[in-house]
Amino acid sequence: MKKAVILAGLLALNLSLFAQADEQTDSLKNIHLEEVVVSSTRAGKNTPMAYSNVSQAEIRKENAARNIPAILQGIPSLVFFSEDGSGVGNTSMRIRGTDATRINVTLNGMPLNNPESQEVYWVNLPDLSSSLQSIQVQRGIGTSTNGAAAFGASISMKTAGARSTAYGEASTSAGSYHTFSSTIAAGSGILKNGLSLDARYSRNTG
Repeated sequence: MKKAVILAGLLALNLSLFAQADEQTDSLKNIHLEEVVVSSTRAGKNTPMAYSNVSQAEIRKENAARNIPAILQGIPSLVFFSEDGSGVGNTSMRIRGTDATRINVTLNGMPLNNPESQEVYWVNLPDLSSSLQSIQVQRGIGTSTNGAAAFGASISMKTAGARSTAYGEASTSAGSYHTFSSTIAAGSGILKNGLSLDARYSRNTG
């Protein structure tokens, strides 16, 4: 009888030890993190493809209320078209002989090509160049992984980031065919809460 009691006590002790071990193991929590997808839509200096970078300074130099195709007309293999001759109204372009339906256009990685015609109607994006930090034109298939098929080229545009200090600026330009442009922009800079407010008013005629 004593042996049975001792054996039962040992079994209970072993079970309690196993239970404590299981509880300690169960106390470890598994945290599931969201997956991170890293993708590239721009070419670097070691990328084996033909591309051209346009800086913010170059964009401002060529910007006179004109659309993006007019600003990029100096890019190799790019042919620019404008209905009114000023680059303000309906504009289009060809790169390496390929029309606009085979040119992939992105803004901060988001495709801008029309889902039906695959073109970008630049006349609906007036004074977009004033808000850009840089443009990269990739001739050929390129690195783009979204939007329309980029058999002709890929155009990657990036908007300017928030400024650290408050600012205000205004500009006016005039040209042939009664072309006139005026722009007013202001911003708060980065506030204490980390946010920033920016506003721009543009008016183009011609």
